[in-house]
Amino acid sequence: MVNYRYANFFNDWQQKASDAGIGVGGAKFKLGKGIGKMKATGIVRKVDELGRVVLPVELRKTFDIKKEDPLEIYVDGDSIVLKKYEPACIFCGNAKNVKRIHDKIVCEDCIETMKSM
Repeated sequence: MVNYRYANFFNDWQQKASDAGIGVGGAKFKLGKGIGKMKATGIVRKVDELGRVVLPVELRKTFDIKKEDPLEIYVDGDSIVLKKYEPACIFCGNAKNVKRIHDKIVCEDCIETMKSM
């Protein structure tokens, strides 16, 4: 049975999050100045005896977070922020088109730059 009231709330939250600059589809939370724009979801979870918190399935689907996906943990003032981990180039910070070379993450642009040196 579908809880339409909850589904409508979640769709409304999703739109508000998108309007506020929170990357709903790409699993990116706004950090820094944007953190004040985050909207409450109305979802409350307790921390278990091992310090774990379960992320609701709706949020995991929205942010494309799957089992075993790594999450980065940031602290911003008195807030804890979770962000889906995206490995980035050690030289330029680019997270697109990256490759692992000798246990280091390097993007294709930096690889081409090094080849031309």
